[in-house]
Amino acid sequence: MRLRYLAVSLLFLAGGTAGAQTAKSPELRIDFTKETLPNGLTVVYHVDHSTPVAAVLLWYNVGSKMEQPGKTGFAHLFEHMMFKGSKNVADGQHWALLEAAGGRAGADINGTTSWDRTNYFEQIPSNQLELALWLESDRMGTLTQTLTQEKLDNQREVVKNERRQSVDNQPYGTWVEKTEELLFPDDHPYHHSVIGSMTDLSNASVTDVRNFFTTYYAPNNAVLVVAGDIDVPQAQAMVRKYFAPIPRGPAAPPLARMTLPATVGREQRIVVQDQQAPAPAVYVAYRVPPAKDLRAPIVSLLGDVMGGGRSSRLYDALVRRQQVATNVAGFNFGLADGADMLVFQATGKPGASADSLERALLVELAGASSFTQPELERARASERFAFVDGLQTTGGFGGRADRLAEGWTFFHDPNHVNKVLGEFDRVTLADLNALAHERLVSTNRAILVYVPAPKVAAQTSSTRTP
Repeated sequence: MRLRYLAVSLLFLAGGTAGAQTAKSPELRIDFTKETLPNGLTVVYHVDHSTPVAAVLLWYNVGSKMEQPGKTGFAHLFEHMMFKGSKNVADGQHWALLEAAGGRAGADINGTTSWDRTNYFEQIPSNQLELALWLESDRMGTLTQTLTQEKLDNQREVVKNERRQSVDNQPYGTWVEKTEELLFPDDHPYHHSVIGSMTDLSNASVTDVRNFFTTYYAPNNAVLVVAGDIDVPQAQAMVRKYFAPIPRGPAAPPLARMTLPATVGREQRIVVQDQQAPAPAVYVAYRVPPAKDLRAPIVSLLGDVMGGGRSSRLYDALVRRQQVATNVAGFNFGLADGADMLVFQATGKPGASADSLERALLVELAGASSFTQPELERARASERFAFVDGLQTTGGFGGRADRLAEGWTFFHDPNHVNKVLGEFDRVTLADLNALAHERLVSTNRAILVYVPAPKVAAQTSSTRTP
């Protein structure tokens, strides 16, 4: 497939094939420079003059795994609070100023929260770079100066409504948090959902929220990436002007113990009667090595081979041949520490038997072994395409700025982006079979069966006319 130009050097090391040998993957190179300011802020610069666009991205090393018992949901709450104004930027003006400068809300300007990090990004015309840097520095340095009870109450209700829309009132909407609860012990940082407890959010005080910000939203707990159509010395001068005066924050508390046994040690199964579900659905999740583990690429490839697209084993068996499912999927979350979740999902036909769907899915998962080289190569090609395709963008999720920040936050190495393809290439058939044999076992899985709840007939009253 033809890809548009990006500032990535793809050096094809081997162009031919011999027999059953596969050509080597291209070497990928995203150039960058890095500096660390005296206040501890790590800054990464990446130049791409192909389009007159620049991206500013901040990753804070804080996600739901850093939250304390009784204070869950704070990381996600702060994603919302960060758009509610700071000392020199009125409530709502962060969006307005960037949109007026050519950015697009949502696509180019946004923030996201995960278990492992929180990020904020802007992609704007490159002549507006200074505006984006000033806006990010102002809320990093002064947000708590304008934090009020009214703002907290407002955003707390926004988050609660977000939960209602995305979890409580969505078909199968609770499956992620139920899976976390089954695969991770009660005291593990991944046991609770990113959106957090509504009780904890209701009990949060302005002091609680201010302390959370002071601890985690500090320059020494963040990485700033400036990428795109930039002049590095000029960008450095802007960064130092706006971010260097922000004082270093306190050292963040040590992360709670993340290590876990390789497997759960038992099978767990729950059945959920879902008022919103139009058809039965089954989720089977396994505890697997995390993103920081050397086996992380094997986890992704295993998900692809079993459930990634129309060439996967699950699609062929459940959708094409047996016709008991309308769609299937296989994927992992990429959780960074301790363990990750590898999930296989199948949705049945309306009115079909959930038990039959579950049995068919479990039979195929039980046979997850003896993979073939063509299966591995298809999965590898899919992962490589998805990764390189994401790098077509400067900012945004999976873009170059995002991958550079990810490398620093998780591996203390922005150059990690240039190693990913090689890591996928090194996975062998023996690696794939070994991981499936070790982890795709009945004593290491959580099964969630969603069944459409019986419809309650509406009660009607009738009156008789005399």
